Amino acid sequence: MLNDLGKEVEILKELNIRKVPKGTISRYWLEIVKDGMGVPVRIPVIIARGKVKGKTVGLTAAVHGNELNGIPVIQRLFNELDVTKLRGTIVGIPILNVPSYLRKKRRFLDGTDLNHIMPGKPNGTVSQIYAWRVVDKIIKHFDFLLDLHTASNGRINSYYIRADMSDEIVRKMALLQNAQIIVHNPPSDGTLRGTADELEIPAITLEVGNPNLFQKGMIRDGLTGIHNLLGFLKMTDSEVEDQSSETVLCKKSYWIYTDTGGLLAVHPDVTQIVEKGEKIATLRNVFGDVIREYLAPERGIVIGKSVSPVNQAGGRILHLGIIKR
Repeated sequence: MLNDLGKEVEILKELNIRKVPKGTISRYWLEIVKDGMGVPVRIPVIIARGKVKGKTVGLTAAVHGNELNGIPVIQRLFNELDVTKLRGTIVGIPILNVPSYLRKKRRFLDGTDLNHIMPGKPNGTVSQIYAWRVVDKIIKHFDFLLDLHTASNGRINSYYIRADMSDEIVRKMALLQNAQIIVHNPPSDGTLRGTADELEIPAITLEVGNPNLFQKGMIRDGLTGIHNLLGFLKMTDSEVEDQSSETVLCKKSYWIYTDTGGLLAVHPDVTQIVEKGEKIATLRNVFGDVIREYLAPERGIVIGKSVSPVNQAGGRILHLGIIKR
């Protein structure tokens, strides 16, 4: 199969890293499932295999079809690599959820959030089979996983990490990202990160900004964190830029929701610390009257927030991180 530059891109039914030539960066199409016409759905795969044996680091992006910032992070990483000096292997999946990416939608074809049903099932629904094939054909090859995400529609995020901070290796992976915030998240939560952890593959989730666009600053920050990890693992000669002392560690986090509908204004900025009882949002009716004022239930840091004024009952206000003391 030819790409846009007229170069042949091999189509694979299974991923076999040992067959990738050493000292090269190779591109492939990996068949995952077949669509309603029996046409294969293929995932793009980039593999940099060093001449010296080492660990295999996996990078995945666009598990949700509208999460785009992770795509150029992976592309730029491979453009910057000197594969002749690489020790080990890096596998990049710039678009994991191809059907949703093509539709510019967050959820999968059957309306399911793919990152809530991992590892899927070998004989399940459309989304469950896709999830199962992703884990079985791709994720199981990794020694480490960095899964890149963004906020969803109508919301914005800080640059933050989800990680099981009780695992020392995962903790180090998270701190190396120099993120604004790290949230402790145990595994077994239906996510790709949680599934990798269950397979004893140390994994973290990078929440790299906002949906449906490229943000240069976020992309640069995400890229720096990945270079830090590769340098720490001695896979590359990258110098580790340690700014983790500025990272806010949260022992947990949760969303605060509205209890009725209206036009919502969320007051604090992302990464701002709010105190218990501080006003965080105002809800007005269609005539402009204030019908609700929402207060912070406890002290915390704003990880992300809603920026869409139209808010139905049960809509999200902000994502509050409870700072670890």
